[in-house]
Amino acid sequence: MAERLRRLGPGLLVAAAFIGPGTVTTASVAGASTGYALLWALVFSIFAVIVLQEMSARLGIVSREGLGEALRTTFRNPLIKWGAVLLVIAAITFGNAAFEVGNITGASLGLQALLGGSTQAWALVVGAGAFALLASGRYKLVERGLVALVAVMSFVFVATAVIVRPSLTDILAGIFAPSLPAGALLTAVALIGTTVVPYNLFLHASSVQEKWPESVPTDRALAESRFDATFSIVLGGLITLAIVATAAGAFFERGIEIDSAATMAEQLEPLLGPAARYFFAAGLLAAGLTSAITAPLAAAYATSGALGWERNLSSRRFQAVWAAIIVVGTIFAVLGTQPVQAIVFAQAANGVLLPIIAAFLLFAVNRSDLLGEFKNGVVTNVLGGLVVLVATGLGVRLILTAFGVI
Repeated sequence: MAERLRRLGPGLLVAAAFIGPGTVTTASVAGASTGYALLWALVFSIFAVIVLQEMSARLGIVSREGLGEALRTTFRNPLIKWGAVLLVIAAITFGNAAFEVGNITGASLGLQALLGGSTQAWALVVGAGAFALLASGRYKLVERGLVALVAVMSFVFVATAVIVRPSLTDILAGIFAPSLPAGALLTAVALIGTTVVPYNLFLHASSVQEKWPESVPTDRALAESRFDATFSIVLGGLITLAIVATAAGAFFERGIEIDSAATMAEQLEPLLGPAARYFFAAGLLAAGLTSAITAPLAAAYATSGALGWERNLSSRRFQAVWAAIIVVGTIFAVLGTQPVQAIVFAQAANGVLLPIIAAFLLFAVNRSDLLGEFKNGVVTNVLGGLVVLVATGLGVRLILTAFGVI
């Protein structure tokens, strides 16, 4: 077991990517507004992440291609091929731009709680900082420190949940007796969108190729990759569950609505006392800035792979993609007046776009010419199809609700 833990890699990146300001905020809002009622959506999300990331990792290990490259070679008809590529690029860029709004807004909420001022002004600072770090190519100098702080914040949430001792009966009811309280559809879709991050499917397919090169036997690489992904994702899911539980205990029974980072920080007071506000703000800032750097990079890698461009930090096209994501994210974060609601909406946008990316992944991993004996079987197709159907149903219902159809 110890040897397996030492081999963890890409799966931890996937888990770290969804433990950002979007997850902290959305899970806190879910706990505060519905108690444990939406835990079924979280459990579905973890199941979906494991299913989809396994497919993505298998695609990368066996074919030695990223998801973007695989999609580009999947369709022979030029019209269908480029239509599919453009649809995926649109979903990734729009989804990541929405995600970036949440990232920048989350970091801004942290700065506001620490130093005061308006979130709009801090959003401009965060956006400029993320842009400068990526332009300089030195973002990795600060990334490790930020990730370490996010890890500490995650541990604190788990420790607080243990201290609070949430009701096991309520937790089991939230998981196994699915319900959708009035007005909670957006939050439910947001929980899925903040956990099943579409750009992670592109990152995972590429990162496993570095972790397990062609010299490693395929069967061994796949087995280690499955353990890596499953262990890391379940760990991330438990952290998200702890956030929901602490928020439910701190806010739901008292009917408190979350409208700021300072309010969210109150759920950590059983462990940290008066220092909770400052610790939470620093963690939210770290999570926001880390994600504000990785999301634009992921969009650039995905777009470049799908279009056959050079995937290099010095490439002008590559730089143009990440720059556009940061600029758009910053503009909408600056224009936003309700930061908590903006973060939840950004995660919901990703939940709506998820079925598009998941469907194309499902199509790619059924290619015999690409994966041979390692292509999807009946069970994996049923599980993948279930994920796509549920995500599509929730997304369509959210859209119809937004337009007043239902």
